[in-house]
Amino acid sequence: MKKIIAILLFLGMVLGLAACGKSASQTGQPTTEEDSVESTSSMEEAAENSSTDAENMGVPESQPEETDIPDAQESKVLIAYFSATGTTKGVAEHIANGLNADIYEIVPEEPYTDADLDYNNNNSRATIEMSDPDVRPVISGSVENMEQYDIVFIGYPIWRGEAPRIISTFVESYDFSGKTIVPFCTSGGSGMGSSAANLEELTNGAQWISGQRLSGSDSRDTVMEWVNGLGLNFE
Repeated sequence: MKKIIAILLFLGMVLGLAACGKSASQTGQPTTEEDSVESTSSMEEAAENSSTDAENMGVPESQPEETDIPDAQESKVLIAYFSATGTTKGVAEHIANGLNADIYEIVPEEPYTDADLDYNNNNSRATIEMSDPDVRPVISGSVENMEQYDIVFIGYPIWRGEAPRIISTFVESYDFSGKTIVPFCTSGGSGMGSSAANLEELTNGAQWISGQRLSGSDSRDTVMEWVNGLGLNFE
């Protein structure tokens, strides 16, 4: 009898153990600490792979902000000239073309005729004007935005050893403070004399460069050789 009871107990234990194993298998729960660690490691690896995949997919990384560096300021150049007969105009155009600069013709409101330019006539207009340093012939038009120019070339013929009075009108019409002024003249043979110095006295705050007498027959290369030798920064 005792043997039969022992056998029944043994069979009950076996069946109970089998039922427990089946229950654990069905729920899918880990049965050891090693399984739990392995599962955690897999989750971390998956997260790592996800991050790597995001980078490979082109997710942008933060880039340093770019700073724009402004270009060096270029000097703005103007060639202003008065030419009653066209001689000074040719020289002015050589300079303007050589420097790729703006050009402005100083045009009298009342044009000069051949009779006005007759220096042998004491009653001619030019003779009368040059006899009076206070005369200011009226200019037709004006330079737009003179403030934008850093360097101004001023060209004129020599009349009675001086710049024509219309050039005095021009230099008194604008504020040349902080600008560099380069005078040049044309003549039949006489030099600049005191013409540039007298014009300088009519301006304030400008830097005047020593001028040059040029000939209407001078080539562009000859004129630009003088211009480039001034030591000014035209770029």
